[in-house]
Amino acid sequence: MTTISANEFRSGKSHRDENFPVASRLISPRHRAPILAFYNFVRTADDIADHPSLEAQQKLDQLNRLERDLLGESDVNPEAILLRQALSERGLTPRHAQHLLTAFRMDVTKLRYDDWDDLIHYCSYSAMPVGRFVLDVHGEDTKTWPANDALCAALQINNHLQDCGRDYRNLNRVYIPLDALGAENAGVEELGSARASPALMRCLRALARRTRELLRQSDPFPSLVEDSRLALEVSVIQALAYRITYLLEARDPLSERVHLGAGSVAVIGAGAVISGLLQRLGRRLGVTAHQPRDA
Repeated sequence: MTTISANEFRSGKSHRDENFPVASRLISPRHRAPILAFYNFVRTADDIADHPSLEAQQKLDQLNRLERDLLGESDVNPEAILLRQALSERGLTPRHAQHLLTAFRMDVTKLRYDDWDDLIHYCSYSAMPVGRFVLDVHGEDTKTWPANDALCAALQINNHLQDCGRDYRNLNRVYIPLDALGAENAGVEELGSARASPALMRCLRALARRTRELLRQSDPFPSLVEDSRLALEVSVIQALAYRITYLLEARDPLSERVHLGAGSVAVIGAGAVISGLLQRLGRRLGVTAHQPRDA
């Protein structure tokens, strides 16, 4: 029997369609190839988990095949083979990609989340490994991981809030914690409405505010990163994430656009780059100013 490649289930979405830059021009060219290989592997797995016509067991079978290819046990899916080669060239382990596969299996089998901690646990597999992989590619210290984890979790939850209606209608998947809905007397079924009720809006706004607290925990992240170009990329991602949380507090994701347009991304990104450059320059000048003259 012919084995179907996971590529057959790709949605057509690319790294240019994401809420945040993926291996942008800020990243050194020598690091872009492994990051894009990682992204293409993850994008393929994500598209399988979200595929509208595959049965749950078919999705799990495809995800398992991807993992076997990643580990060198078979050679079916080019995305997994390319990532395996990229990892080998850099001397990196497949653990971050495997953690993401765990998250995609959860997407197939777990449709509800009880509370905030339950959701953060999901983010520890679905989001945090992405940033950790990029940090590993750059040879950054693991001291950056707590700030990375806060930022990546915030990005993931922003995405959940933006797409809460579509996830419920298309996949019967609800990332909005059930206790948060219950606290406002909002029902899960309200996510299928054309417009959010006042109760649901209070719930979503409270979650957006809580997500902004995660972003505040990530504020020191750029200053912890040694690679200047990566630090600027982090600054841009933080700035975009903050803007999206403000949109989520102001707009109804069921009936209004809460995604950033290309113009907004460009303006916010440019501002973040300038601010990041000035901060790094200021720190360098501060260090120089306090060094002994004979240092």
